[in-house]
Amino acid sequence: MLLPVLGLVILAVCGLTVLGLVTVQVGPLAVAIGVAAALVPVAVVVATILWVDRWEPEPAKFLLVAFFWGACLAAITALLINNTAETVGDLLLGEGSGSKLSALLSAPLVEEAAKASFVLAVLLRRADEFDGIIDGIVYAGFTAAGFAFTENIYYFGRAFADYGFGDATSTGVIAAFVLRGVLSPFTHPLFAAITGIGLGYAARTDNRAVKVLAPIGAYLGAVLLHALWNGAAVLGGAQTFLNVYFLIMVPMFIAVVMLVLLQRRREQRIVTAALPAMVQARLIAPSEVELLSTLAGRREWRRQARRQSGRAAAKAVARYQASVTELAFLRRRKETPDHEKRKRELLATLRASRADAVRLAGEGSHTG
Repeated sequence: MLLPVLGLVILAVCGLTVLGLVTVQVGPLAVAIGVAAALVPVAVVVATILWVDRWEPEPAKFLLVAFFWGACLAAITALLINNTAETVGDLLLGEGSGSKLSALLSAPLVEEAAKASFVLAVLLRRADEFDGIIDGIVYAGFTAAGFAFTENIYYFGRAFADYGFGDATSTGVIAAFVLRGVLSPFTHPLFAAITGIGLGYAARTDNRAVKVLAPIGAYLGAVLLHALWNGAAVLGGAQTFLNVYFLIMVPMFIAVVMLVLLQRRREQRIVTAALPAMVQARLIAPSEVELLSTLAGRREWRRQARRQSGRAAAKAVARYQASVTELAFLRRRKETPDHEKRKRELLATLRASRADAVRLAGEGSHTG
């Protein structure tokens, strides 16, 4: 119990430190404006990632820790190292060169490593919670969403402190919000997702060389894309920035979206293929196969349970559906010493959640 508590304390200290440093630099009012503005893009990003994670939802507590890892630990790590790189760059290369060194070299290397470290930790420590590319994207996306949230608070707060809300001749917080919150809210999640894809692929393969090379290659790809984005903003003019945005960033984002859609279809096929065997094992009822085969059927089942028996029944149905999916994925994994233990845990969850759903449904109909 000590390690989780210690980890939460460390995250809290990091978060308070970052908040304190930003407040000292821009002031309390600017921080408040920054927080308000940063909430909008982070809400959009988090909602999108949760949509991606609908077939086999990751534990909420892990996603929450991933977000705070990015917002607190990754943010302060990047802040300290990037500021150090900027200072060293100014000393060695001349005044003004440090910021360019930090943006082009330090920031991409450090920030992508800081965000990816949590995803790697989940893969190494809780392999049972890591089923492939979608999980890599989801965990990486949440760490990146947290990181971007903290970063946006600073940038929006700085813009307000320097220029206020802005007008036709100055770049205030409104202009910063349009640039970071409207045009590019998915940049950090996109960079992190590339590393997440590599880690997700490593989780699925049995090739030891690929297990090592795929994450490394994906991380280097994320670093290069991040450096290109920063370079377009720092070194190039408006035309260069727009070219990078529309010719590289937008196509890369579309490519990741297409990959997500393909992976979601793959997850659906895995679940659908496993359902007949579950019927034969009397784990699920034959009438539930159609409901469990599609996201629309699952969603309608939960809605009906909520209408007839309340939120507790809907949550029990959701747990039942998730355990069915987990069992379907477990059937495709290579057997390990923990395989049978995990199977027993999932079967216990499935039976308990099904019993809860039936009980609550009976209570709801009796009350009605």
